[in-house]
Amino acid sequence: MTEYGRGPGTEPWHPEDPLYGDAGWGAQAPHAGQQYPYGGQPQHPQYDGWSQDQQPHYGGQQYPQYDGQGQHFDPQQTGQHPHPQQHQGGWDATGTHGHVPYAADPGDPYGQHPVAYGAEQPDLYGTEDAYPPPQPPGHRDPEPAHEPGWDPRGDDEHPTPPGDDDGTAEPAERRGKGRKPVKSKKGRTGCALMVVVLVFGGGLGGVAYFGYQFYKNRFAPAPDYAGSGNGEAVTVEIPKGAVGADIGRKLKEAGVVESVDAFVSAQLANPKGKSLQDGVYTLQKHMSAASAVELMLSPKSRNNLIIAEGTRNAAVYALIDKRLKLANGTTQKVAAKEYKSLGLPTWALNHPGLKDPLEGFLFPSSYAVGKDQKPKDVLKAMVGRANDKYTALGLDKKAPDVGLESPWQLLTVASLVQAEGKTHDDFRKMAEVIYNRLKPDNTETNGLLQFDSTYNYLKGASNIHISLKEIYGDKNPYNTYTNKGLPPGPIGNPGDEALGAALDPTDEGWMYFVATDGMSKTEFAKTNAEFQKLTEKFNANSGH
Repeated sequence: MTEYGRGPGTEPWHPEDPLYGDAGWGAQAPHAGQQYPYGGQPQHPQYDGWSQDQQPHYGGQQYPQYDGQGQHFDPQQTGQHPHPQQHQGGWDATGTHGHVPYAADPGDPYGQHPVAYGAEQPDLYGTEDAYPPPQPPGHRDPEPAHEPGWDPRGDDEHPTPPGDDDGTAEPAERRGKGRKPVKSKKGRTGCALMVVVLVFGGGLGGVAYFGYQFYKNRFAPAPDYAGSGNGEAVTVEIPKGAVGADIGRKLKEAGVVESVDAFVSAQLANPKGKSLQDGVYTLQKHMSAASAVELMLSPKSRNNLIIAEGTRNAAVYALIDKRLKLANGTTQKVAAKEYKSLGLPTWALNHPGLKDPLEGFLFPSSYAVGKDQKPKDVLKAMVGRANDKYTALGLDKKAPDVGLESPWQLLTVASLVQAEGKTHDDFRKMAEVIYNRLKPDNTETNGLLQFDSTYNYLKGASNIHISLKEIYGDKNPYNTYTNKGLPPGPIGNPGDEALGAALDPTDEGWMYFVATDGMSKTEFAKTNAEFQKLTEKFNANSGH
């Protein structure tokens, strides 16, 4: 190709081309008399040796013609004739171009004044909004020079992805401005892969570990020993209020069971497991949870100090001395000296004529008493248990409901019920007898209780055969045969049923009672006449 799209031949551009004629680039068509470039001859379109529907003639002069291989031939010699002459805008017989104007295009602002070919052409590039006129090859502006290092790909070209590096460095002239030389990424890629492996490996390891822990905690059986122990005895104290998990922790700390969960599961699986109580248990180390629960439910394992209902304080002190392996009377001396610091409520203090200020506050229950405990600690635990019970029953508020003045009097009544009643069915009737005899209008006994139990408490005995001379000859405040009303204070430690009966007595008119068999059978009477019959029955049964 020659410059600006010209072929090896001499064919011109199409007449509609703005550069048609290529006659000076002045936006004007060549005028008559002007010289034509390329040897002064006008160019005509030729296609493979034949003219496009016309054979131009200028002044009858024929131009040489060529075939498709560029060979010259003469149409007169070959017998070939030129194509018929074209009219209506073609070439006429004289060889001149017919000036046939084109019709104006109504939408073309430049086509309102048609101009024939060969005449002066309008300047179609003279308006401000028009494109600049084309320039000849020799007059065109050179392309702007680029700065060194300019990259034709642009600055937003993405870098080579990892793994695509073929090891060849990019030519300097292709690198963008200000870019650093590209180094090999193989080292960085290896480190990145190592980090990824470590991260994912560690993550998978963590997931596996926590998954195993979750499975073990949720589904796997709890660790547990096998068998009934290794023969090594151990004493475990279970505190008051302890439940399954609390008991399990105590046993685990002592080495009895292997895990708390195993003990809780065994306790729940045992039908009697919920009946486990506080206290001191003698067990063995390395026991299975199930065998530990079984042994704790057996009386053989219990090593608690049991205080029975109605037990007087003198007997309780002796039991504590024996458990702690102390000399007789040690605990009683501590009680007499420390009773005000053991937690008694204010309504239980400063009562005159008391034989024992702690009487009625060593509540009947089971107590864990270890060999390393002190008497004061044991007494304080018992007083605390009594306080909890009396507060729950509302003794400090319910005394007026039964005609009494204070909770201290109510506690004393409960101790009398506990001492005189032989069976639990007797308690409510016994409570009514007490309240009826304390009434001011009582004409049967005239305000006297006449209970043997109060005199026996005074004497520290349990004698049911007391002579009238002896009993009426003692004027001690605890002798209810010679003193009206209640004794100075409780005569023992009442239990739950006696307390309940004192708060809720019967209302049937009972005034007398006699243990007719001398042991466990108590019969009640409303009048003195009925009472005398019961007395005769008692004497008959006892051989008097």
